[in-house]
Amino acid sequence: MKYIEFFFCLAIFLILYSYLLYPAILYSLSRVFSKNKSSDVSPITESNALPSVSVVISAYNEESCIAERIENLLSLDYPHDKIQFFIASDGSSDDTDNIISSFNDPRLCVFCFEENRGKINVLNDLLNRVSSEITVFSDANTMFATDAVLQLVSPFNDVNVGAVCGELNLIDAFSGDNKDNLYWKYEQFLKYHESKIDALLGANGGIYAIRTSLYEPLPDNTIIDDFCIVMNVAKQHYQIVYNKEALATEEIAPTLKEEAGRRIRIGAGNYQSLSRLTWLLNPRYKWRWFSYVSHKVIRWFVPHLMIITLLLNTILLWHTNYLYPALFIGQLTFYSFWMLGELKIFKNVPVVGSVIGLVTFFVSMNISLFRGYIRFLSTNLSATWQRTSR
Repeated sequence: MKYIEFFFCLAIFLILYSYLLYPAILYSLSRVFSKNKSSDVSPITESNALPSVSVVISAYNEESCIAERIENLLSLDYPHDKIQFFIASDGSSDDTDNIISSFNDPRLCVFCFEENRGKINVLNDLLNRVSSEITVFSDANTMFATDAVLQLVSPFNDVNVGAVCGELNLIDAFSGDNKDNLYWKYEQFLKYHESKIDALLGANGGIYAIRTSLYEPLPDNTIIDDFCIVMNVAKQHYQIVYNKEALATEEIAPTLKEEAGRRIRIGAGNYQSLSRLTWLLNPRYKWRWFSYVSHKVIRWFVPHLMIITLLLNTILLWHTNYLYPALFIGQLTFYSFWMLGELKIFKNVPVVGSVIGLVTFFVSMNISLFRGYIRFLSTNLSATWQRTSR
């Protein structure tokens, strides 16, 4: 019984550590050991000091937004002779090819591939054609602020910086609100303070940049390309910077079904990344190892820990300690909130609804993550995609 109690307490601790204790520790560490000031620099203003830049985008069935995206890129505040835009249609079956081919601007390099090969295969192809000093990665449904590229390239003044992650704000297409709200702000907080101790993990896929010379082609079934691309830069002992002044916006998925599908796919990609980036589990990478284990690895196994906690708590109901029945009732209440949230019973009760909404988001997110784990174990993962609004 003592072993059961130990693993029960350990599972609870790991869940609380990853989501609550780690952010507090990280904040303290960033205050004491801050190494990275690059995210606070001002953009370069002299055009002759600016590096050459290529923006690469792989699009699949993006007829609803690709024209607006290209217009957004062409309006960026960056010298015309120092920037190019590589836009590729990955075997689109809608009108994407015709739309991107209709633009006539010398900065645009358009590619219409017949076969849908998946995003990473298109990126590997495009990077073979890029000759600029800096490559900026983005998505077809992401919109840059006019100075976003200027802000992204500024930290590269430091020769030790290999990649820069911008700040991505999620909005609802109808209300303009950020529906991920607290959780997304929480993730931005972690990125900012991880950057301060040179422990940033991955990037916001809609807005990040690397030194082109540091790009390493990825296997053709890679799902989480942004994470793997940036971690390969870190492996080469370059700093990864989070610049919250490099702004972009992106619409959230319009339906819960699409959002769940996106999270399941990302979940499968997380476990794929874990199986490939084994070097990050080496403590010699210091703060980055610490953040990887705390922020990513433990978080990826929270669904498993939640199941273990519930099962072990059920066994411990027969223990003489009255704490375990109370904890079991607490767990049942927690999951009842999730069920009520799914049924939207309290959607018109602001105070209770906000608590239930937070619990519902947390549990639903971990269910999708666990389904991603099952997909990783049971399916030959493919990089080909089905378009969603995010």
